[in-house]
Amino acid sequence: MYLVVIAWMYVALMMAVAEATSTQGTLLGALVTFVLYGLGPVALVVYLMLAPARRKLLRAREAAEFAAQQEAQRKTSGAEPDAGGHAPADAVAPVRKEP
Repeated sequence: MYLVVIAWMYVALMMAVAEATSTQGTLLGALVTFVLYGLGPVALVVYLMLAPARRKLLRAREAAEFAAQQEAQRKTSGAEPDAGGHAPADAVAPVRKEP
């Protein structure tokens, strides 16, 4: 991908040099040519091509933050849940009928 970017910037630079050195061209025209034919499109294409990498980096960062948050929450809660080794009790006591 970088080879295409470098080649396109070279072409845009040569177009700007041709504009600047021509008898009817100006330096302002060369600058506008370089920016509009070179920097603008290349910046847009590179930004769009790197979008999946940015998204992947963001997801990895969020996953790391979530894991750190879970680890911190586990450490602050004290013991591990159900670490006593006993069977868990029912949440609702059974209802007995009167004899």
